Amino acid sequence: MTSHTVLTCMFSFILLFGAAGLVVFIHLQDPEEIVHQQTPGYRRPHHHLPFHFSACSCSHIAQKGKENAVFWQGNSLRLHKRRRRFVIKKSPILISMNSSALSLPTLKAEDRNNNKWKSLYQIQRERKRIMRETCSKYKSNSRRIITPYHVSRIFVEDKYRVLYCEVPKAGCSNWKRVLMVLNGLASSTKDIQHNTVHYGNYLKKLDGFDRKGIYHRLNTYTKMLFIREPFEKLVSAFRDKFEHPNNYYHPVFGKAIISRYRVNATKEALRTGSGVKFKEFIQYLLDVHRPVGMDIHWDHVNRLCSPCLIDYDFIGKFESMEEDANFFLHLIGAPQNLTFPKFKDRHSNDERTTTKITQQYFAQLSPSQRQRSYDFYYMDYLMFNYSKPFEDLY
Repeated sequence: MTSHTVLTCMFSFILLFGAAGLVVFIHLQDPEEIVHQQTPGYRRPHHHLPFHFSACSCSHIAQKGKENAVFWQGNSLRLHKRRRRFVIKKSPILISMNSSALSLPTLKAEDRNNNKWKSLYQIQRERKRIMRETCSKYKSNSRRIITPYHVSRIFVEDKYRVLYCEVPKAGCSNWKRVLMVLNGLASSTKDIQHNTVHYGNYLKKLDGFDRKGIYHRLNTYTKMLFIREPFEKLVSAFRDKFEHPNNYYHPVFGKAIISRYRVNATKEALRTGSGVKFKEFIQYLLDVHRPVGMDIHWDHVNRLCSPCLIDYDFIGKFESMEEDANFFLHLIGAPQNLTFPKFKDRHSNDERTTTKITQQYFAQLSPSQRQRSYDFYYMDYLMFNYSKPFEDLY
């Protein structure tokens, strides 16, 4: 066998081995196909080996390579099934921009002469306009790539085709109760306990569906979120998590905050993590090297719900919760006897966090800390059209 023939054989074997490996890669990874599968009318192509080989004096090597390719292809199909969910979790989903036809449900004919409904409808249009303009100005999401992470906080109610993005301290517990009633899991919101709401796992999340399920719901369900004035939401979270006994936030966040920001902290405070002061909490929030990390209760809505990626149809505000929530229920055709709960979910004897209470907490901070806190939540203030909470902010 000549050296030229040996080299040709070796080269052919390398190509065949690479082709077999490519087949495995295509079946196990193929993020491009995962993206294209989201496009309506897409048909999955048949995979073929990308190279054709001519016969040579080492045809037995070529034949062995083909057998190996078939073997690997068969095994990869079985592996593909086992790893399907893993791929879904890690792969991007390409969705199209919602058209106006798929946005806020239109008012029924009998509601169009109702001044109250018409006014609330116009408020929604204005909130969406501001949110979209802010996203267009400050965010560049032309490809609109959405990963399962972006929808991990979205709860699904299939009967009334609702997607709800959970924003803590903005009525989320009661909204989950409403979704459970809509889904037939309970007859009344009053029957559902706090632990059932948050730890019962009765509601489905959007990232639990496969690619087609996520894509279908994002493009056909009514997507809504409820938000709250950022400083007020922050103070509400602080009061709830640090001013009441808590067997998670005190030992995890409290101990780290006290040990890092309190001079001459007592052994008891360092041991329990109880008694965190608001000023210490703000120091932690503004620290780029914060010792424990971010938490959903004081994270930005912009990051929790990705409103510049997901085109929400309905934007409610905690400050007008009853009116906004009941308007939403009216729009989706919910039972007339279902209204949004008014009761306070936890620490019912405490006064709700108001603008006045929020200002009392922020009065403990220096002007610089207030400004940096405002900067921290600047996109939320801008996107949801909240006024500056203090006159000295720029």
